[in-house]
Amino acid sequence: MAGIVVTLAFLALGTWQVQRLAWKRALIAQVDARLATRPVPAPVTAGLDDTYRRVRATGVFEPGRDTFVQASTIRGPGWWVITPLRIDDRRLILINRGYVATRAASTAPSGLISVTGLLRRSEPGGGFLRNNDPAADRWYSRDVAAISARRGLGKTASYFIDADAGAEAPGVPIGGLTVVRFNNNHLAYAITWYILAAMTVGGLIMWIVVGRRGADAGQ
Repeated sequence: MAGIVVTLAFLALGTWQVQRLAWKRALIAQVDARLATRPVPAPVTAGLDDTYRRVRATGVFEPGRDTFVQASTIRGPGWWVITPLRIDDRRLILINRGYVATRAASTAPSGLISVTGLLRRSEPGGGFLRNNDPAADRWYSRDVAAISARRGLGKTASYFIDADAGAEAPGVPIGGLTVVRFNNNHLAYAITWYILAAMTVGGLIMWIVVGRRGADAGQ
C-alpha cells in the first residue's frame, strides 16, 4: 500500500512540473513579445502583466536625489543610479539610469527629457541575506516605496524603469544592462519524478515476484 501511495505522489509531482513547464514557456513567450514591441507611454499604475514592457516617460529629473543601489553586472560589481523623474506636479517615476563602477555624484541631464526602457516591478526588502537600510542609505534592491520615503518624494509610481543604453562617457551611468532570464528546469524535474515513479513500480513488482517465489518454495 505504501508503495502505491509513493508512486502516486511521484506521478502527481511529475504532472505538476509538466504544468509548470507549460506556464513557464508561456511566460517566456509573453516577455519576449513585450521586449520586441515599440515603447508605449509609461502607465500610471502597473500590474504583473506589465513587467518588462517597453515604456517611454517624459519629464524632468529631480537634481540631488540620486540613490545608489549595489549591483552585479556583466561589467562587474558597482551601483545602479536611481533618479526620480518628475512627469508632472503630482507624478514621479524612479528611473534606473544605469550602472556606475563607483558611488559618486552623477549629474542627470537637465531640462525636459524622454526616457525609454523596461518597466520593472519594485524589489522590496533587499537582496540575498542583505536587508536594505534606508536610515544608513544602504540599498541592495530597488525598493520603490522605501527609496521614495527616504528621499521624501511623496506620491511615486509603484514601479521603476530600467533605462535603455545611452552615452557611455566617464561618470555617466551605463543603461541597457538588464538581464532578462528565467530558470526553466521543469522538464528535467518532471522526468526525474516520473523516473522515480517507474523505479517505485519496478521495486513493487520485484517485491511481489520475490514474495511469490518464496511462498512457492515454502510449499
